[in-house]
Amino acid sequence: MGNAQEQPASADLARIIDSAKRLGVEMDEEEAIQWLTAMAAWKPSDEIVMDTRSGVFGHSVVMLDFSPEDLAYFREIGRLVEFKDQPGVVETALALSGSAAQSKIQTYPGDCDYFERVNIKAESREEACRILANLMHDKALSTAKGPTYQLIEVKFGSYPEDIVKEGRVMKAGTPIAWTVEEIRAGQIEASYPDGKSAVIRWEDVAMEPGWCKLDWVVADPKRGRLANASNMLDVTWEAPDGAITPLDGYLDPYFQEVYLEAESIPLFAKLARHVSADALDDYVAALEKEVRKYLTKDINYGKAAKRMYNVFRLTGRYYEAAFLRELFDEPATVLYQVWSLIRTLDDAVQPGASISMDDVLAQADQLILAVVDALEGAKETEIVRYLLRLRDSLTRQKSGQKLRPEAEAARAEVINLVNNFFYDKLTAMPAIKDYIEHMQASVQKQSS
Repeated sequence: MGNAQEQPASADLARIIDSAKRLGVEMDEEEAIQWLTAMAAWKPSDEIVMDTRSGVFGHSVVMLDFSPEDLAYFREIGRLVEFKDQPGVVETALALSGSAAQSKIQTYPGDCDYFERVNIKAESREEACRILANLMHDKALSTAKGPTYQLIEVKFGSYPEDIVKEGRVMKAGTPIAWTVEEIRAGQIEASYPDGKSAVIRWEDVAMEPGWCKLDWVVADPKRGRLANASNMLDVTWEAPDGAITPLDGYLDPYFQEVYLEAESIPLFAKLARHVSADALDDYVAALEKEVRKYLTKDINYGKAAKRMYNVFRLTGRYYEAAFLRELFDEPATVLYQVWSLIRTLDDAVQPGASISMDDVLAQADQLILAVVDALEGAKETEIVRYLLRLRDSLTRQKSGQKLRPEAEAARAEVINLVNNFFYDKLTAMPAIKDYIEHMQASVQKQSS
């Protein structure tokens, strides 16, 4: 019986490996078998697992993709972005998310994305919201600027009405992005569509905090690296009777998080009991919504591929997921990192930025060397040409000035190259091509 069950899997794997070779994607057969074996044994009810050597923990599926190689680096940035516990009032659990949590398979990760569970113990929901507003206000101002970091924006609250800000209409319910200056002032000055002045106060939106997220640019002078670092908060209120209520109405699942400290286990365990039984289905549905967006509206096959990987591994399409695991390890995917870091460079030289131009230039050098090491032929020549132009413009730029047009040209070229790379590889796999066409057709059907 064992051999009869293994044979179809072996045949499927052989087809995937053969397809990968034809597409120029190197697959480690032994590693693929180990991953497929682990995934075949996985059940949605599986417990959290812990890496005792590194002290990190997460869902068993997530931990298969995590490498502790850069853990010290991520923990160092984590000290900047994290919220501190306040005994008896605030308890927190900080985790890596996004590509940072998949460092085993993504040789060239993009941003440093963090996710933090913040549980606030208070007599009432209103008091919990006030505590959160104060926490985020103080965190923003205490980490606004330093020699190696710069706060870019904070998402907190939603626009109560249609508002016009800097010439753009912000629809009611849209998350509010606050600058440091606006947080310091405690308000945003804008206007209503009819031209009358409008003032949005920090304290007025605090009762419905909604999507809470902070974004920084950070520099690592030792490595010559810049990165966008973000911390997305999932905030809960714990009432005196122990009832747990998410302040945004939804307790996030934990299928994409690697928690950085073992001390967070008690809080995680307490909150995990309240995650919806439909959390996996909801998570996959949310991912597929993003896949459709990146395949039809905001065309980005690299971002679509990352989300497709998570969809496939959580819905039993393990062979397609195995192929994508190897695809993310390909040298050409350095372009995804280059594209992400061009945006980081843009943020690092905005007016009021504190990141030194030496750090910015070091990052540009790192990008050029990475492309030279990873690519060859016409692709390398073209992208290096754009990056050299970008670097040249940076040598004539002062910190705090808006990035020159050369960056936009480089960004557009990299987006094009990334899209072409992922599109060619994804659509050359029949099963993945069918999935993409199905997703695109579903959007066309809805719009017709």
